[in-house]
Amino acid sequence: MALSNSEEQLMQLLWKKERAFMKDLVEAYPEPKPATTTVATLLKRMQDKKFVDYEQIGRSREYFPLVKKEAYFSKHVNGLIKNFFNNSPSQFASFFTEETNLSKKELEELKALIDSEIKKKHPLK
Repeated sequence: MALSNSEEQLMQLLWKKERAFMKDLVEAYPEPKPATTTVATLLKRMQDKKFVDYEQIGRSREYFPLVKKEAYFSKHVNGLIKNFFNNSPSQFASFFTEETNLSKKELEELKALIDSEIKKKHPLK
């Protein structure tokens, strides 16, 4: 299940803080800050979707993510590759490297990352 844009923005704040009370989350927003009721509604929807949960501490709730940022992002990217690039990672890589104006140094860093992954999957005997 996916997050809406507003839920994803709130999730980014929660991932950054790891655990937070609602007032901390509202304060972390840039201006204009959303109403507390808006954040409460988003948190409830995200809880229903099993993205967040909370621990009751006195009269307050301390929220924490149930989904790791990397897992969410990975699923997002895989969906992007499937839906927009005919399930072809090479088409995605081609688009990414051509359309993002990467410098030669950045491309070399990407190549080193790819070479490292290749070695992990096919170590020399």
